[in-house]
Amino acid sequence: MHGTDSAGHPAETGEGDPVRPVIAVVGPTGSGKSDLGVSLALALGGEVINADAMQFYRGMDIGTAKISVAERRGVPHHLLDIMDVTEEASVSRFQEQARTLIAQIRSRGRYPILVGGSGLYVRAALDVLEFPGTDPALRAALERELEETGLDALRLRLRAVDPVSADRLGDGRRVVRALEVHGLTGRPFSSFMPAREYFQPAVQLGLTVERPLLHRRLAERVEKMVGQGLLAEVEMLADRGLREGRTAGRALGYAQFLRVLDGASTVPAAAEETVVATRQFARRQLTWFRADPRITWLDWNDPDLTARAAAAILEQ
Repeated sequence: MHGTDSAGHPAETGEGDPVRPVIAVVGPTGSGKSDLGVSLALALGGEVINADAMQFYRGMDIGTAKISVAERRGVPHHLLDIMDVTEEASVSRFQEQARTLIAQIRSRGRYPILVGGSGLYVRAALDVLEFPGTDPALRAALERELEETGLDALRLRLRAVDPVSADRLGDGRRVVRALEVHGLTGRPFSSFMPAREYFQPAVQLGLTVERPLLHRRLAERVEKMVGQGLLAEVEMLADRGLREGRTAGRALGYAQFLRVLDGASTVPAAAEETVVATRQFARRQLTWFRADPRITWLDWNDPDLTARAAAAILEQ
């Protein structure tokens, strides 16, 4: 447990450096993570690092519920709007960027506050976690094989060398990645997810929302996005290459509304599909984060949420 001084800030270590853990605010989409991140930064003296992979992209504002400049309330936010929609997000590159920022923020005597619901990205920033390299030629060959033989054939091949990943991974992109890693390293992809161990002191705070309320909030949020001009945003991004984006083109809402532009769907149908997909995504997020026993869970609607969250941080 780290001590605090009379102002409530972390006590100094023997070397004279304050012990400021990395703070991570996690939980399902629509639970208020961005707002809590800002409130904690203002209360404790911190800066926010975005850990939502879709908020890396310039122009993807409405459909990702990206926090506005006004909503940031003067708190510095990092790793927002750093990529074009044609670029592919990389968790290993994020790990490097996030850890550089964590060191810089701590050197300024402030708390690094990681905010986002992309589970693997959060873990990459917080945990001792190794990421194998890539081989474009090998990946291209595997992607061709996926196209020619289908997902079932590729998963069967994966099962022979990495049954854990074969059982866990359900989409073609991840199966291709698992086979690429095995081809490069000779090790199962699953072996690169070791026991949970922080690479430096950290505190994770998770926000809970009752399921019926969360479902209602997500439906209302999609309705609001449509009203704010989500279709126009998707159309603008389509002109910038959204369809070609391996990561951005699959984003919730964007994939559904691209079909509207193509004449294959309607706005009401795309909105309903987005609500369903977002609920499914929120369920997967909760499954991921609930598996981590290190997370302190807080009620998103607690009137004393910021104070309780700050207390949980300072007690660590």
